[in-house]
Formats: sequence, C-alpha cells, structure tokens
Amino acid sequence: MSASPETLVTAAGRLLLPQPGTPHTLAPGLRARAAAVLLRMALDQALDAYWLRVTPSMTRIGKHRMLCLEWYAGHDTARRCRTTWSALSAACHYRTSELPPAPAEIHTRLLEVTGLLSALSATNG
Repeated sequence: MSASPETLVTAAGRLLLPQPGTPHTLAPGLRARAAAVLLRMALDQALDAYWLRVTPSMTRIGKHRMLCLEWYAGHDTARRCRTTWSALSAACHYRTSELPPAPAEIHTRLLEVTGLLSALSATNG
C-alpha cells in the first residue's frame, strides 16, 4: 500500500521542519534531499491520479503525460508541474561535486507541490 500524496507532503514537511525536541540524526542537507524524494513521489502520484480521471491510458506513458498536461490542465499548471518536477529531480540525485539542496529551497518546493495537488485535483481536463 502506498501513501497518499498529502501524506507524503506532510512527511516531507516533518523532515524539513522537525518538531521541537526531536533528535536530529541526519544533517539538514540529507533531510532536504529525503524531503525532495517524498515531494517528487507526491507529485508523481498526483499526476497519476489526474490522468486516471482524465484519460487512463496516459498513466502508462512516462514523460508524455507531462508534455500533454498543458492541453488538459492549462498552461500555468503544466509549467508549474514541469518546473517543480525538474527541480525536485535534480535535488534527489546525489552528485559528489555538489552540495545537497538547501532546506529553504525544498520548503519552497513543498509549498509549490501543495498548490499543485490542489490544482490537479480541481482540474477535470
């Protein structure tokens, strides 16, 4: 059983802003990277749910679902999805020559994913 997109966003938020008194066993950059993975999973699940409502055959076609989103969900939503998904994908990947993502950057992406979950659930295609 997989978690809902909203549950994944909540978990990402807890990684980025742990409750006071919570022991910090991971460095902020590692928590930010883990949060980015959860946020990208949430966005992927929201896109799957959107396409399942609009046209179920699109859930089987990887990147085409992002390319076609503009014609179904509108230019702004499609642009926000592409930008956010790309930024989260970059933040998820470990590169030895780069610093991990900043928690503030991933928190901004968390807010964007939260808005996209609402936009995708409200859009009927």
